[in-house]
Amino acid sequence: QLQLEESGGGLVQPGGSLRLSCTCSGLQYYAVGWFRQAPGKEREGVAAITSRDDSLVYADSVKGRFTISRDNAKDTVYLQMNSLTPEDSGVYFCAAGWGLGYGVIRRDWFDYWGQGTQVIVPS
Repeated sequence: QLQLEESGGGLVQPGGSLRLSCTCSGLQYYAVGWFRQAPGKEREGVAAITSRDDSLVYADSVKGRFTISRDNAKDTVYLQMNSLTPEDSGVYFCAAGWGLGYGVIRRDWFDYWGQGTQVIVPS
């Protein structure tokens, strides 16, 4: 059973940047995804990365602004978020699974979830 822990959320002004981290012992062996959920909305996948860092997937809404990366020596996956807008606000979750599928990032690719970290970009 993995216990994923997210960190790095907070309040940031529009146009600003944040870097989220997801850490867990053994995370290096898993594909990892980042999801976000705004109040009253479905949880949506924003970025995902394979365990060997050989495939990256992004939601159209964040392409060119967000970057997912990993440091397997530290069992950590990062989400660098730039040019943030109020529409990026929400609780961000990381999730781990055995691989990635094709197309839109899906929740059912992942078996383990963190508790989330909040990102607030005021309008």
